[in-house]
Amino acid sequence: MTTDFDDAFVSSRQLLLLASICFGALMCKIVYDLTSFISPLFFSVYGNLNDKVKMEWNNRGFSTFHAVFTSVASIYFLVISDQFDENVHGDSVINSTTRLSESVMGISLGYFIADLAMIFWHFPTLGGIEYVFHHLISMFAIFLSVTSGQSQFYIFLVLLSEATTPFVNLRWYLDNSGQKGSKAYTLNGIALFLGWLVARILLFIYFFVHMYLHFHQVKQVFPLGFYSLLTLPPALAVMNLLWFWKITKGLIKTLSKAKTSGMKKQ
Repeated sequence: MTTDFDDAFVSSRQLLLLASICFGALMCKIVYDLTSFISPLFFSVYGNLNDKVKMEWNNRGFSTFHAVFTSVASIYFLVISDQFDENVHGDSVINSTTRLSESVMGISLGYFIADLAMIFWHFPTLGGIEYVFHHLISMFAIFLSVTSGQSQFYIFLVLLSEATTPFVNLRWYLDNSGQKGSKAYTLNGIALFLGWLVARILLFIYFFVHMYLHFHQVKQVFPLGFYSLLTLPPALAVMNLLWFWKITKGLIKTLSKAKTSGMKKQ
């Protein structure tokens, strides 16, 4: 039997989630417009780009903003905050949730919705079917977690992998600015390789090991959430491995060109 207090609590959580999603989408629009306004002031090449490339340039602006935001938030919840500290919460960590963590996930949902809408509208300019698949999986997992209040530790582990996005975007910016042969492009390629290795390969290995060692907690998750934990992260891990292979080949190619160019100068 529910009470008025329970109904009010559920209603306030729903309003908070809706407000967070709207804020996340609005944030994307604001950063998109700011990127469009600021870029011509600092990058002369921006004025020479065609409309499609400018659109992607601005899109990657709010993509980078979201990546930095979620990475910082994830580090706070996973490392600084005691929200997922087993010494504090014991076996109830899997059910640990706060208004702040739910708000952050709501904002992230707003980003994925806005970005996915742009991907569909300009398909395939902003990315192919693999980006659609990635966004849909991410949105589904975050929605299940934020509405159930469960598995948020694992959601923030996955969101931390967004830390590689600024390097991906910087690579695109340098390429479209005519600096593909620059030292900055090479250094960013190395940073992207190392960042991807840590945040999307090793971090996912930690994810699976942690889930295995805490499977008694994972079994507390409601059925759909439980089976999603068992299937969605492996799907993302496979995508990360495929992208890592492409990044590795690209880095080897870039380093080979840089070496050849250096030998010619000598």
